[in-house]
Amino acid sequence: MPTIRQKRVADQIRSELSDLFLRQTRDPRLGQVTVTDVTIDRDLAYADVYVHALAGEERRSEVMDALEHAKGFLRRGIGARVRLRRTPELRFFWDPSLARGERIAQLLDTLAVSAASPEMNSPEEEE
Repeated sequence: MPTIRQKRVADQIRSELSDLFLRQTRDPRLGQVTVTDVTIDRDLAYADVYVHALAGEERRSEVMDALEHAKGFLRRGIGARVRLRRTPELRFFWDPSLARGERIAQLLDTLAVSAASPEMNSPEEEE
């Protein structure tokens, strides 16, 4: 269970990384990348950053490569913006939850269409 401090630092890092992606990075591979979540360990030594790109799974490898390349720049940016004794090491992960949520929504849509199909007899027609 994360502490209040861990949550606060993780929220700050998420916010600052989002701003860095939007305003500071020049790498076009990092365009339209969203930071979906950040978790941080008890020692505040490692921050696990979960990201997703607008184009989805097709851009996964290029986005992850760009993040590895920009890791030092992003860590320095976080160090300048978030007041900590030691800036956490950033570890980036692809967040599949958006794609999973979209798939669930599609499945629910097909169920809704099946339930509303005209094949179902109303009680009045049976008499």
